[in-house]
Amino acid sequence: MIRRRVFFLLLAVGIAGILISCDAYFNKKVENEPLARVGESYLYKEDVEPFLKVGISKGDSATFVTNYINNWASKQLLLSKSKINLPEEKLREFDALVDTYRTDLYTRAYQEALVAQGTDSVITENQLQEFYDRQQENFKLKERIVRIRFVQLPLNFLNRDEVEKRLKSFTEEDLVYLDSIGVQFKKLNFNDSIWVSSSRIFEEIPPITFDNQDRYLKNSQFFELQDSIGVYLGKIEEVKDVNDIAPLSYIAPTIKQVLLSRRRIDYLRKLETEIIDEAIREKEFEIYNDNE
Repeated sequence: MIRRRVFFLLLAVGIAGILISCDAYFNKKVENEPLARVGESYLYKEDVEPFLKVGISKGDSATFVTNYINNWASKQLLLSKSKINLPEEKLREFDALVDTYRTDLYTRAYQEALVAQGTDSVITENQLQEFYDRQQENFKLKERIVRIRFVQLPLNFLNRDEVEKRLKSFTEEDLVYLDSIGVQFKKLNFNDSIWVSSSRIFEEIPPITFDNQDRYLKNSQFFELQDSIGVYLGKIEEVKDVNDIAPLSYIAPTIKQVLLSRRRIDYLRKLETEIIDEAIREKEFEIYNDNE
């Protein structure tokens, strides 16, 4: 009998404690300034504050909060209606999708954090060269690329002949001169060591098009072209045609991404194996065989 009384006494104390905790919890929620309620769901001021821009006026702030509340309420009401009116089978399907998405979201974030800590993002020149040498046949060009220097001059530019002469000879002295008057040019590109796609050329120099590129995009070709907005002077240093092997300098960014991607995949595979092996050793993971 004494044991029974002690049991009921402890039970009563436990229930009282739970009620007090719940009361404290809901009082805390009230202190957090609810802005709106839909059924048992509350929207609090602290939920909206992160979305308010710094320096926003009171009027704009009030409008934003009103719109936010209405959007929140609309979604909550639609969610409630959907749970009542959608078939149970469809609800179970959606719940499974939500669980899968949540799992993927957490695991992907964790994996990315581990990859960032555990893998090296540096790709050396030797690694680039080795991969390029092995895979050259996979780097055939799908469009023409060129090394070019060019300027676009205003239509009324007075010293065009001097710019043309300097652009053709292009000594260090010429480059200094062209740089010194570069503010007068509409466009300029003096770095002719970089490969540029023909499609980019069509954008930068409109008189050169896909149809007439064979005439202007040739090795050692100098051109002078004009349209309604300017005069284009350019010198082609070198051309690589469609189906030529892309130069390493042109394809290097792509190779780097491929190597980093492979490194990431290899690391994740190793990590997955290690996690499973550790779980088996710690008896946190086991597979039940129904056939045994």
